[in-house]
Amino acid sequence: MINIEPIKAFNDNYIWLATTNEGSIVVDPGEAHKTIKYLKGNDLNLEAILITHHHFDHTGGIEDMLNFKRVDVYGPVNNIPSINKQLRDGDLFSVIGIDFKIIEIPGHTLDHIAFFSENNGNPVLFCGDTLFSSGCGRVFEGTYEQMHKSILKLKSLPSNTKIYSGHEYTQSNLKFAMEVEPLNQKLISRYNDVQDLLNKGIPTLPTTLELELEVNPFLRCQAREVQNSVVKQFNTSNHENEIFKALRQWKDNF
Repeated sequence: MINIEPIKAFNDNYIWLATTNEGSIVVDPGEAHKTIKYLKGNDLNLEAILITHHHFDHTGGIEDMLNFKRVDVYGPVNNIPSINKQLRDGDLFSVIGIDFKIIEIPGHTLDHIAFFSENNGNPVLFCGDTLFSSGCGRVFEGTYEQMHKSILKLKSLPSNTKIYSGHEYTQSNLKFAMEVEPLNQKLISRYNDVQDLLNKGIPTLPTTLELELEVNPFLRCQAREVQNSVVKQFNTSNHENEIFKALRQWKDNF
C-alpha cells in the first residue's frame, strides 16, 4: 500500500512524497525545507530520492536533502554528481517495497525519464514535466518528434495509471484544450471540477490516463475534432506527428 502526498514548492511545483511501511521516497525535490519539515513532523524515514530530469526546480534541493539524510539518488544519466544510481530505459529497481521500471521520455529535456510501477494492479507514474493533466511539457532540448514518441509511450500504459506530474498546470491546460475542442463535454465537465478543487485549495493531481485520453489534446492527435481544429488553425497535414507539433506550438503562444 503506497501513500502519496504532494508537497508544494515555488509557485506551482509539486514534490511527491511516497510512503510505505518500509519508508519514504521523495520525487523531484526542487527545494528541501518543506519536505524535511514534513518528514520530521510525520516521523517518516527517508530511504531514497528520485529525479526525473535535470531542471533546477526539480533538483535544487538534493544536496540539502542529503545533508538531512544520506540516501541513494536515482535519476537519469546526466552531469548531476548527486545521482549515484543512473538509470536508462527499461531499467528495473526496487525501493521501499515498490518495483519501478524506467521509461526514457526525451523532449522536454534530453535526459528525461519517468518512474512507473505496476503497484499490484494499481499503477502509478511519476513523469516530471513530460505529461501534465490536460497538457504536456514544452520542448526545450529535444525535438517535437521525440516528445511525441515519449507521449505515445506513456499513452500505452494501463488506463488506470495514476499520473503524478511536476506542476499544477491543469486549469491553464484545460483552457487551451477547450480552445482546441470547444464541443468536448468531458473537457467542460473536467474544467468545472478543477475550478471547484482549486477554489477549495485541493490539488488537481493525480490524474488518470483514462481521463487524460478524453481531455488531453496531446493524447488525442488521432481524434478528428483535434485534427480539424489544428488543420484549420495552421493549414498543416493531419499526420499525427504534424498535429502534435502544431498543437505544441499553438500552446506555446496561447
